[in-house]
Order: sequence, then C-alpha cells, then structure tokens
Amino acid sequence: MNIQALRYFLMVVTTGSFLATARHFEVPASSVSRFVASLEKELGQQLFYRSTRAVRLTEEGQRYYSQVREAIELLDSAAEQLTSGAAGIRGLVRINAPEALGRLHIARLVNQLQDQYPDVSVELTLTDAFIDPVQEGTDVTIRVGRLVDSGLIGKVVSAHSYRLAASPEYLARCGIPQNPADLMQHNCLLYKGQQGSQRWYFRRSSAEHFEWLDVSGSLRSNNAEVLVSATLAGRGIVLFPSWLFAPQSFRQGQLVSLLTDWDISASAEALYIQLLSPENRLRSHKVREVSAFLVDAIGSPPYWDDL
Repeated sequence: MNIQALRYFLMVVTTGSFLATARHFEVPASSVSRFVASLEKELGQQLFYRSTRAVRLTEEGQRYYSQVREAIELLDSAAEQLTSGAAGIRGLVRINAPEALGRLHIARLVNQLQDQYPDVSVELTLTDAFIDPVQEGTDVTIRVGRLVDSGLIGKVVSAHSYRLAASPEYLARCGIPQNPADLMQHNCLLYKGQQGSQRWYFRRSSAEHFEWLDVSGSLRSNNAEVLVSATLAGRGIVLFPSWLFAPQSFRQGQLVSLLTDWDISASAEALYIQLLSPENRLRSHKVREVSAFLVDAIGSPPYWDDL
C-alpha cells in the first residue's frame, strides 16, 4: 500500500478538496485524484462521495479514516523522534478552540506560531461545542470551563476572569454603580445563548459564595461582540470575560471597568482556560512544543489582562 496515497487521502479529508490537497503537497490535482482512486481500487471500497461542490467521506471512508489517521500519526511520531533534535518541528497540528476566543486571540497566536515554525501546518477548528479530542483527532484543545477529570492531559493557562464595563457617556448619563444592588437600576445588556440568558454573580472575596443578581436591560443577543459594540455606543453595561474586550478600549477611555473591588462572574463556579491533549498526542515533540508556545504566548497572567 502506497504511504503517499494515504497522506493524500488524509489531507483530502482535512481540506475537503482535491485541489487544496494538491496545493498543499505542491503536486498536480490529477496526481492526488489518481492516487486516491488507486487506493479505493486496492481496498475495493469507495472512500469519498464526489460532487462539483464538495467532497465528503462515505461511511466506509469514515471508518478507514479513523484507523489510517492513527497509523500515519504513529509513523510520523517515530520519524519525528529521530529528527526533532536536528531541526525545528514540522507537520500538521490540529487545534480546537471556542469560537470567540479563537477568532480574537488564538488565530493571531497561530500566525505567530507559523512565523516561528514555518514547516508547521495548522488545522484550526473553532466551535463552542465540547468536542471529544480523541474521537476528532485533535492535538491541542483550548477549553474554557470547570476543572474536571476528563482523561485528558493538560495545563491550566489562567483563571477565567470577567469584567463589568460601560462607556463614560453611559455613566455620565446614568450614574456609576457603587455596589451590585445598584445594577438593578441600570440597563444591563445580556448575552443569551443555548443555556438561556446570562446570569451575573458577585461576591466580596474568594472566601464567600457567589450570589446571583437578576439584572435586565433593553438588549439581549447570542453574539457577545454585538453587546460589546452596544456598550461602546453608550447603550448600557455588560459583563464578559476579559479576553473579549479590546485592551485599548480601556486604555483609551472608551470603556470603564466597574465594581473592581468585587469578584464578578457569569458562573457560580470557578472557570479556567485550559490546554488539553490526549495522552498519546503528548508523546509527540511537535504537540508539546506547540502547547508550550501557546502557554508562553498567552502568559500568566494573560496578556489580555494587561490593561
């Protein structure tokens, strides 16, 4: 069985395109098509449904993909261990991150990663769903949530800190809240996702339990950036993770942090930003280096908290 044909097959699955696969390997598209067709003939199974718009796996192709991916990764890992000391890391790394965090921060960090390691290819998937990294073949999963025993190995990058913010114009018009109870008299702009409307929690210190405050306002949205934009326009007060705000919004006086002497959260439980990987992925020097790069680039405390 031709190893190159298997590599073409895996890349077609990743890109969803014979042409993109050909560009990646710098070969004619006809070569990719010929190798994959030869593989299907050898197996006696159709691996892809092909149309003018898309390429997708057949049921047999999906089963074959799961097994072949692991086999090729083992081969690559063995080769990597022989060469990692002599040259920089190379090859494909699959990263998964939440949508907003990925779009606002991780995508830029991936660009920096590839500047430093030009032979590394990255498949960056952004989704707010809690994927199974083992099932999905993800090398590094960036997850926001509680600390749980998931069977994955990882590192806590930072606590998931929140900011309560409003524009100077809104505060001049409506007043500055001095304590959480004052928010009942303010226009609070709320995120509304699959779990319902956002809840706001407050406590004096980590020694206390969070108390929920039933705030309300004139705007709800399932898009956090819509609500931040409304806040910048002077529409009300928002509570969001610190990484969702542009740091210059506070430095340039477009937004003001409120109730900074209180612990503030959108969850009654402590949340953290974590980098997680299946144990077998961390055997790879490449994955360990990418994880270390991301941890160092984010910093402790995270660079987005440096206001």
